[in-house]
Amino acid sequence: MNRLATDKRIAVIAALVEGTSINATCRMTGVAKHTVLKLLKDLGCACASYHDSRVRNIRVRRIQCDEIWAFVYAKQKNVTAEQMEQGAGDVWTWTAIDADTKLIISYTLGDRGADTAHAFMQDVASRTRNRIQLTTDGHRVYAEAVEDTFGADIDYAMLVKLYGVSNDSPESRYSPATCIGCRTGILSGNPDPDHISTSFVERSNLSMRMGMRRFTRLTNGFSKKLENHGHMVALYFMHYNFWSDSQDATDNACDGSGHYRPCLDNRRITGTDLANYHRGWRWFVFAARLILDCELCPHFAASFCSLNETSNYSCHQYPETSCSEINVRHIPTSPFLA
Repeated sequence: MNRLATDKRIAVIAALVEGTSINATCRMTGVAKHTVLKLLKDLGCACASYHDSRVRNIRVRRIQCDEIWAFVYAKQKNVTAEQMEQGAGDVWTWTAIDADTKLIISYTLGDRGADTAHAFMQDVASRTRNRIQLTTDGHRVYAEAVEDTFGADIDYAMLVKLYGVSNDSPESRYSPATCIGCRTGILSGNPDPDHISTSFVERSNLSMRMGMRRFTRLTNGFSKKLENHGHMVALYFMHYNFWSDSQDATDNACDGSGHYRPCLDNRRITGTDLANYHRGWRWFVFAARLILDCELCPHFAASFCSLNETSNYSCHQYPETSCSEINVRHIPTSPFLA
């Protein structure tokens, strides 16, 4: 079977995580479109499985949650019932970020309803091990989801922003309404008023729009298939959590301080094939090795590298995994969940 060369795979991955569209990646690297999508599919499954297994038992103090809008194939108002069954329409990415280390603890793809909110909060709770302070926006489905998931064992507050009257003039058609104030509401426990904020998660939303062409507004780079959308989100968060630089995420975030920010820069990657790479490219080589060293497919039984307690890389055998490892709650008939 033909296999793409290592340098080509690294170039494709580097382009994708820097916000380049699929077609632009093909033009830049000379790799066929179907090959790029196959690489994205295999790598997305691996990244989702890695996140699901590694980001567990996290000790955090403050978490901020939000949801960001995108669409697949067409906006919700323009899709038919048949297209909706294939995953077309609006899709929301729910994210939970550690306000101290900026680690994305959990992410879920789905609609903006109560079922997705419950699934998202249950996933957040399964990854933390202590009482947390949680802040969300005023989306009403959060309140019931948080109560059903955490009960009284949480310090929870909502931050509701107040906006002025929107301007319908053509010049400001795509501009947001002006925020004229905000109010807070404490729903559970005793959250610290100084840390009732959603600023970090909203800034993370901006990074997502800049880092994934599929999320960029007013372009034709939007996702055409829900599966590819989920794969790109998984790859993006793998890149964000485990490689990308953050001023607040130091190399000592895994030193027993209670916070967990996995950093590849202070970890030794074994293998002579990595010896000559610049430190900034280590993650790309690591990601490429997930594909090169393992036989990955939509349903795969793979062993791939992960960080162990001795700060080296070792291989762990994972059971059969599928695309559904990417935490998606969209529509029951979506082929992504098949």
